[in-house]
Formats: sequence, structure tokens, C-alpha cells
Amino acid sequence: MKKTINALTRFPVKGLSGESLTSVNLEPGLGFPGDRRFGFARPNSGFDPANPKPLPKTKFYMLARDEALALLKTNYDDNSGILSIEAPTQTGEFDLNTSDGKQRASEFLKQYLSLADDETPQLYEASPHRFTDVSVKSEAMMNAVSLINVDSVAAFSKAVGHDVDPRRFRGNIHLINLPAFSELDMVGQHIAIGSARLKIVARTRRCPATEVDLETGVRDLKTPTLLREHFGHMDMGIYAQVVDGGSIAPGDEALF
Repeated sequence: MKKTINALTRFPVKGLSGESLTSVNLEPGLGFPGDRRFGFARPNSGFDPANPKPLPKTKFYMLARDEALALLKTNYDDNSGILSIEAPTQTGEFDLNTSDGKQRASEFLKQYLSLADDETPQLYEASPHRFTDVSVKSEAMMNAVSLINVDSVAAFSKAVGHDVDPRRFRGNIHLINLPAFSELDMVGQHIAIGSARLKIVARTRRCPATEVDLETGVRDLKTPTLLREHFGHMDMGIYAQVVDGGSIAPGDEALF
């Protein structure tokens, strides 16, 4: 069977929900469009939007520490700059073109997470800076695209006796019909998808963020530990850098 793209997803705000895409145009070295463009930083994070430097993910609100974020449904409109956030008991729309809109979004998150009075998140943007977990490794890795082999997730589900949603691993590109975990041995190889070409540069080591069920917001699966117990490593997915640009869409064949 042909190895194909099963889904495309971007995550406009670090740690919040993803948006499914019907197509995306990749450009060399620029990563996945619109992905991790914004981030809610913790107080005194040290981030300076005028001089952006990568910071550890612990400086931000994210699923590894704040599992309640899984219950937020978000959407960002590139044209209007409006971020919509839907929580179980409240909703909000925020114009991220303005400092007031960013502040109101930060207050929304503070209220939702029931943070202390002296703990106010700060929503930042510093494009083309991306708030990716691997930004601390290099600028090139900051712009890497994350790929998930759905067949690897299925093999993991079978091994642990638990139906695991591939979205739990927050990848940009989901692939199907690729032998389970074979992608982990492809570092250094290239993938051709349409006119786009990507180079696989690293395996993705998993953290406690993947322990959270995205539908319930409950930390219900010791994912990194179970990966190590059943497969001898804590990796699920790979990172790739865009070498040649092009438009890609679900259903496109991936050639390795």
C-alpha cells in the first residue's frame, strides 16, 4: 500500500489544541506554516519579544505540566488575527494584533487555570520565532516539521492495551501505511511529497505531555515509560527539515 499523508495539523499556540488543514505550502527552512507562532509564558520567563531567544518549555504553560489545557478548543484566524478559545464553561475571542487582545487572552487563561493573583500568563509572539520544544537545540530545529507514523501509534496501542489517539503526539504531518517504528531508523534520509522534499533530522523523544487524554484532560497513560518498557526507547515520531518547498495535502503519497 502507498505511504500517504493521513492528516495535516498546525498548533498556532504552544500547548493548545491543533487545527486540521486541507493543504499547506511548505517553504525551504521555514517549518510548518503558522505552527507554534504564539506562546503563553510563565511569569518572569525572561522572554523578550524584541530579541527572541529560545527558552525551555518549562517557561511556558503546556500539557506536560498543565493537563487542563487539553480541554481548550482553539482557532486562530490568520486574516483577522482573532484567536478563539472555547473552555468547558466559557468562551472568548481575542484580537492578537493588539496588546490589549493578548492581555485579555492571558487573563482568560489565568482564570481558566485558577492561577494565583500574582501569576499572570503572558501571551507572546515574535515571528518568525517559533515556540517549539526543540527550538533550544538550534534555529534549524526550531523550524523542523514533526511527523507521526499512525501505524507506530497503533502498534503502541496494541502493546499497552489502550486505544491511543495519534493526536496525543501533536504532530504536523500524520503518515499511514509505513511499517511501525520504521521511521525511527530513517534519520538522514529524505521524504518526497509532491514537489516538496524533507530531510529527516531527529527522532522525537516523548515527555509527560503525551500522558494526557485530549478528550478528558486526564493524565491517564504513562506514555514515555510504556514506550521504554515495550519498545526500548521513549521515541514516537520524527523531525524533518524542509529542503525543497511545495504544496502538500492529505492523500498525497510520501516517497522515502
